[in-house]
Amino acid sequence: MSIIFTRSPLRISLGGGGTDLPSYSNRHGGFLIAGAIDKYVYLLTHTAFQRNYRMKYSELEVVDRPQDIKHPILRESICRHWDGEPLEIASVADVPAGTGLGSSGAYTVAVLKSLALGRRRATTPASLADDAAHIEIDVLGEPVGKQDPYVAAHGGLCAYTFRRDGTVDVEPLQLSRDTLDKLRRNLLLFFTGSTRSAAQLLTDQVQRTEADDEAMLQNLHRTKEIGLQSRELLERGELGGFAELMDAHWHTKRERSPGMETERVDELYRLARMSGCIGAKLVGAGGGGFLLVYASNPADTRLAMARAGAPELEFDFEFGGCSGTEYQ
Repeated sequence: MSIIFTRSPLRISLGGGGTDLPSYSNRHGGFLIAGAIDKYVYLLTHTAFQRNYRMKYSELEVVDRPQDIKHPILRESICRHWDGEPLEIASVADVPAGTGLGSSGAYTVAVLKSLALGRRRATTPASLADDAAHIEIDVLGEPVGKQDPYVAAHGGLCAYTFRRDGTVDVEPLQLSRDTLDKLRRNLLLFFTGSTRSAAQLLTDQVQRTEADDEAMLQNLHRTKEIGLQSRELLERGELGGFAELMDAHWHTKRERSPGMETERVDELYRLARMSGCIGAKLVGAGGGGFLLVYASNPADTRLAMARAGAPELEFDFEFGGCSGTEYQ
C-alpha cells in the first residue's frame, strides 16, 4: 500500500510571455523570464486496493479503463505513463484555474511526477517539463506555450530560451540578494475578480502567427525584446527600469489580441498607477486573473486595491520546483 503526495508551483511571468507558443518559437525562437511562487497544485495518488480508476478534481470520475477518463490531462498522462493497477487521484490547488498563474501546466507536471514515483522511475525537471508540454501541446492540441510546465518543474527565477528545434534552455537569473529582497517586497499580486479560459485568446494568437500576420509577428518580436531587456535590468539590479518595462509589456500585450483588457482590469490598472506603481500587467493570457504590480509604496497600493475590492494574493518565490514523496 502506498500514497504519493506531489505538488507543483504556480508562476508569474515577468517578461516575454507569449513567445513560448510553438507557433512562434518554432519559427523565430522565444524567450521569457518567469518566477515560480509558493502557491501550488497538490495531488494525492493512491496505488493500492483500487478496483476502478477514481479521479477527483472539480468532478468525480469512476471508470474501469483509463481510456474512459474524461479529464484529458489525466487520461493521456495515465495512458502514456502508467502500466500498473487502477489508481485514485485527488487534486486541490491554492488558486482557482483560469487565473493566469499556469495551473494547467503545473497540474500536468504534478500528475506525471506522481506516476513516475508510483512506477519507481527517476525523473528530472527537464523530462517532466518535456513530457507535460508534449501532452498539452502535441497530444491534446491545446493552444498553450511551454512556459507553465517548465516553471512548475524547475522552480526558481529563470530565463527560458525556446529554440526553433523545440528544445528549451533554462538559466537561473543571477540576482543579488538586495535585488531579490526588493522584488519580494515590491512585487504584489491582486485578483481582478474574474477567471477566464485562455484558449480563445491564445487561439487567435496562434492562427495569426501561423498566417504570418505582420502585426502579430511584430508584436511578439517586441515582446521577446522586452523579455531580454528585462533580464538584463534585473541582473543589473535596475528595478525601476524593469518596472517600466513591465508597463511596456502590458501595453504591447493589449495590442496583441481582442479581449486582453476589460473595464475592471483597466480600472484596477489606473488605481495601481495612481497609488505609485511604476509598472503593472496581467499575468497569463489576459482577460482576467491576477494583476501583477511593482509598487514603489506597497502600503499605498494595498490600500487602493483593498478599497477597489481586489484582494491580494501574498506570495514568495519558490526555488524547489515540483516535488513528491511516497508514504508506505
